[in-house]
Amino acid sequence: MTRVLASQAVLFDLDGVLTDTAAVHRRAWSALFTEFLPTVAPAAAPYTDADYFALVDGKERAAGVRCVLDSRGVRLPDGALDDPPEAATVHGLGNRKNVRFTDIIESDGVEVFAGSLRVVDAVGAAGIPMAVVSSSRNAVLVLETAGLLDRFLVVVDGVVAGREHLAGKPAPDMFLSAATTLGVEPARTVVIEDAVSGVQAGHRGGFWVVGVDRGTGVTALRDAGADEVVADLGELLV
Repeated sequence: MTRVLASQAVLFDLDGVLTDTAAVHRRAWSALFTEFLPTVAPAAAPYTDADYFALVDGKERAAGVRCVLDSRGVRLPDGALDDPPEAATVHGLGNRKNVRFTDIIESDGVEVFAGSLRVVDAVGAAGIPMAVVSSSRNAVLVLETAGLLDRFLVVVDGVVAGREHLAGKPAPDMFLSAATTLGVEPARTVVIEDAVSGVQAGHRGGFWVVGVDRGTGVTALRDAGADEVVADLGELLV
């Protein structure tokens, strides 16, 4: 925790780091591809959680769709961002997944990891500015539902990335944008991530990276560039 409390700022990923919404994303992606893949690739291997961690986790929504389809030899047109959920396009499938995700959030709410909340409290008490950097286009909805939105000076999410033409993770652009907005130096800023693509983004941007192992694996996070790996953010307070 010494490194965190000595930093100029802390940039948190959202799903799987602050909130247990990564599990909701896994459910939504699984429902989407378990239903869709047999209609276009009946002989393809069934979609599993291993696909989520290897192909989807941490990526922008359309990129995740493309990666899964590519892994099964399926090609679809990108379509448009506002394609209806029933459209057989990359963005249509992404929007179909998003409908499932928001339905779950609205019915079940959002769980905040207790250890992560303690770290947010400690960083805030130290007067260190914080930001959320998430590939999700639902970041503000999730933060509002969890009662966390007012804790963060900056939110760089999928909506901001699209508007400002920022490359998604594993490119460092979204983290660098948050650091620029906060007026801090990457080398003196901490990134906290649970996805390989997010760890790679933080590492490539020159940040100190804490990996949170929610199922990705310590070795995978270390290999991606994590400087430290914990199973729960609460471990930083010990």
